[in-house]
Amino acid sequence: MSQLRAIASSIRVTVILWLITAIIYPLFILLVAQAPFFQYQAKGSIMVNLKNDPIGSALIGQTFTSEEYFHSRPSSVRYSQGKKAQPTGISGSSNLAPSNPELLNRILERVNELQDQSIDPLADLIYTSGSGLDPHITFKSAMQQLDRVASARNLQPDQIYPFIVKYTKDRFLKIFGEPGVNVLKLNYALDLQEINRRQN
Repeated sequence: MSQLRAIASSIRVTVILWLITAIIYPLFILLVAQAPFFQYQAKGSIMVNLKNDPIGSALIGQTFTSEEYFHSRPSSVRYSQGKKAQPTGISGSSNLAPSNPELLNRILERVNELQDQSIDPLADLIYTSGSGLDPHITFKSAMQQLDRVASARNLQPDQIYPFIVKYTKDRFLKIFGEPGVNVLKLNYALDLQEINRRQN
């Protein structure tokens, strides 16, 4: 009889934990996410342009190749390809071992590209992030690209510097990590400035 009681007790505990973790908790999180002050984050932090067309997520790194833009961290995951490609949300790293020649060749190629642009090969401009979708670069990496972007946009560096400062996010809890610059927000702000300058 005690064995049956123990089995019944374990079934009850399993059902209660299942209700809490599989139904109650997810529903609670869903309700919290629908609160007005969480709408932007809950919907993917999608940024839109002046025509209200989506241009990307502030939480997902994107590839910028034009000289007029600050370049993001390299990504080993190409989550968006082609002219009409849409981000797939796929994330992941290359999983190449440090001793893998393919990884070494990719790093050396990136270092050479940066040196050709007179940019110091800082870590976040060479190595991919763990998820492959990191939307930030360090403040130092942004500053390394400042002269190139200013020259391409026919601006003085001190005209762009305030934008770098504005879109630099401080350390997490003021102690963890490094200050990071959101590349999408920074580049879009520069585009808006360019539009305003042409209109005036």
